[in-house]
Amino acid sequence: MAYAITQTCCNDATCVKVCPVNCIHPTPDEPDFGTTEMLYIDPASCIDCGACADACPVEAIFPVEHLTAPLQAYAEVNAAYYAGAGPTAETADPAPNFHRWGPPVFGRAIPSDFAPLDVAVVGTGPAGMYAVEDLLLRTNSRVTLIDRLPVAGGLVRYGVAPDHPSTKKIGETFSRFHTHPRLRLRLGVEVGRDVTADELAARHDAVIYAVGASSARRLGIPGEDLPGSVAATTLAGWYNGHPDVPADAIDLSAERVVVVGNGNVALDVARILTADPAALEGTTISPAALAQLRSSKVREVVLLGRRGPESAAYTTSELLALTQLDDVELVVDGHDAQIEAAVETAPAGGKASLLRGLAREAVDWSAPPRHGRRIVLRFHSAPVEISGDTQVRALRVTGRGGDVEVTAGQVVRAIGYRGAELPGLPFDESTGTIPHADGRVDGRPGTYVVGWIKRGPTGGIGANRTCARETVDALLDDAIAGRLPASR
Repeated sequence: MAYAITQTCCNDATCVKVCPVNCIHPTPDEPDFGTTEMLYIDPASCIDCGACADACPVEAIFPVEHLTAPLQAYAEVNAAYYAGAGPTAETADPAPNFHRWGPPVFGRAIPSDFAPLDVAVVGTGPAGMYAVEDLLLRTNSRVTLIDRLPVAGGLVRYGVAPDHPSTKKIGETFSRFHTHPRLRLRLGVEVGRDVTADELAARHDAVIYAVGASSARRLGIPGEDLPGSVAATTLAGWYNGHPDVPADAIDLSAERVVVVGNGNVALDVARILTADPAALEGTTISPAALAQLRSSKVREVVLLGRRGPESAAYTTSELLALTQLDDVELVVDGHDAQIEAAVETAPAGGKASLLRGLAREAVDWSAPPRHGRRIVLRFHSAPVEISGDTQVRALRVTGRGGDVEVTAGQVVRAIGYRGAELPGLPFDESTGTIPHADGRVDGRPGTYVVGWIKRGPTGGIGANRTCARETVDALLDDAIAGRLPASR
């Protein structure tokens, strides 16, 4: 019986490395890698050895015959990836045979007498840790790992929802490097407050910034700054106990909350706000947030998407999980005939096809939510204005027949992350990134970037592995060629 990759896949590709029959795709050297929502196991080639499941850092791989009811759909999801016989499927060996022999590849050549480098890595999230892993395991560098927060982990610790414990497990993989003999960990140290970028550069041969995208994009509509209008980053920090977010930052006294956006973070917010608090006990959720959820009055969360269900930003796996929630009704607002057409004509396996069978209704947004807990998906609708005197009272949104006012006591904007400027480093306001070439920061020899501050807020955890590899390659090329500035 074949294995299947499920919802919590992080695209790390550790499973690809250990598969003896090359049945997991896309691989890091294939064009689709980094663009597909997850990795997939070919059921026709899998030999049921279990090596991938043993290696998976987020416990996302299981034998098909052992999939629990909520995960059974992933047997079909994996098989469907190969059913189209696309370029990736054609290159998979159907026998299966072991990996084809090819010419030797020497991706990195380091002189035998290469002196150890002293490298500072700023940021302990996935991007920074993949760079640390590369430096410690594949070079003789000494690394100083720095983070402004008192606890390491970055978005794995403070961004992943607490009801996704398997995804958080990759933090354990990263934390093993914290005690490596060639690494020094410095927490509670902020660049620009405790040390300058110039001081770091002077004390190290090279500095890699992996500071992510910590701020939230704005809607740019009237009323956005009213109390009760918050960023999803604030709400995620609240339920994860982020030290920058006060325990009382979120008010749960409103019966209806509108989340602007329909990416995975928006789904996280909707799921946590409608969850049974008892189901969150024993997770990493903040105790203060859990206490507030126990007395929460929130009964309905509305997910507002500008585009149709076929173009939603969330991944198929996260939507599939949302359709299988216990005691939470999932409803599609049928205000636009295009929505029903998109759902009914969607190809099998498409995002919109997963909405078939869900209730579709024309919601009366002036009325309070019905009893019980539910999540409403409203597509083809954009925010226009947040209204209220001293507190959010409603959100005016577009609709097929004109604007509609949705009564709500809280509006959460979940339309993406954005990088923040770091003192002493160049910054591109239009992209929210640090300008660079292959990871080399413009105008600052010996300074590098990796992760979202390098490429923008795109790609999940695993996408940072190849991103870090490119940056470390650039750093080593510069070191070998003598292009690094002399450190003091």
